[in-house]
Amino acid sequence: MDTDIKIKKLLLMGRRRAGKTSMHAIIFANYPAKETMGIGFTIDVNESKFKFMGKFVLNLWDCGGQERLMKHYFSSQRETIFKNVEVLIYVFDISSDESKEDMNDYKQAIANLAIYSKNAFVFPLIHKMDKIPEHERAAAFEQKKAEILEASASVTVKEVFATSIWDETLYKAWSQIVQLLIPNLDTFKESLKQLSHICDCDEIVVFEKLTFLVIAYHDNRPKKDILRYERISNIIKQFKLSCGKLGTDIEQMTVKNSKFTVIIKGFTDNTYIMMVVSDPKVEKSAIELNIDSATSYFKTHNRGSEMDNLLFQWKKE
Repeated sequence: MDTDIKIKKLLLMGRRRAGKTSMHAIIFANYPAKETMGIGFTIDVNESKFKFMGKFVLNLWDCGGQERLMKHYFSSQRETIFKNVEVLIYVFDISSDESKEDMNDYKQAIANLAIYSKNAFVFPLIHKMDKIPEHERAAAFEQKKAEILEASASVTVKEVFATSIWDETLYKAWSQIVQLLIPNLDTFKESLKQLSHICDCDEIVVFEKLTFLVIAYHDNRPKKDILRYERISNIIKQFKLSCGKLGTDIEQMTVKNSKFTVIIKGFTDNTYIMMVVSDPKVEKSAIELNIDSATSYFKTHNRGSEMDNLLFQWKKE
């Protein structure tokens, strides 16, 4: 393996039936949500490596949640499990009737993490929110979140997410988790912002190629829908899976009507880009040329380059 590529250890924990393996399969193995019902339990530690963005490897440890396994994690195996962890993702089943035991296990995980990886970030996922009546979800989430934060004083909890495999919340959570691990992401976002202004586009979004997680975006016209990009990510990924069944892949998608033009196409080796333009004077070919020209910049990371010299905007006279 390239010595410049960094390995990031992610620990995925939670009690049995919390939904860990299903979300792992949806995000990284391209399972549709409806096909995760037949996935069996993780019996021990399922260690998987995923090359991400070409810059680092996600070393995902999916830890089985059976009681006997959890006891081993917190005793004889605790150094192996909790050492060199970058991120702990702990999954709570909001509908579980073992909430007390679940919280006790979480407290032990936090105690061990504080010893062996004290600088790790923690992302608790309050999962299976779809099982709670919609009018009760906000209150149930806030109550569980308060319990979790009270038990997390010795570590850094970056954010607590409410998730379900049946909507975009899972993509939002995992997108933000992965974004935390990407080096120089702020520089990347600033370059996207510059690109969006040069191209006079309304929105620009970059997705990771394998998972279609949202890596970065810039929106010149902020939208009220906070899950907008995660919803788009989910839709495109399902279309990509359909293409895969036919032995093909997505090279480019174009959606155009009287109000806007949207182009989604391969960007760098590890990403897709989506550009939304509402100005009717901007031709589709101009958008494509801008994307192709910008690809060279983002691949080489020439921060001193003048992007205005790389990009051209063609408009109807």
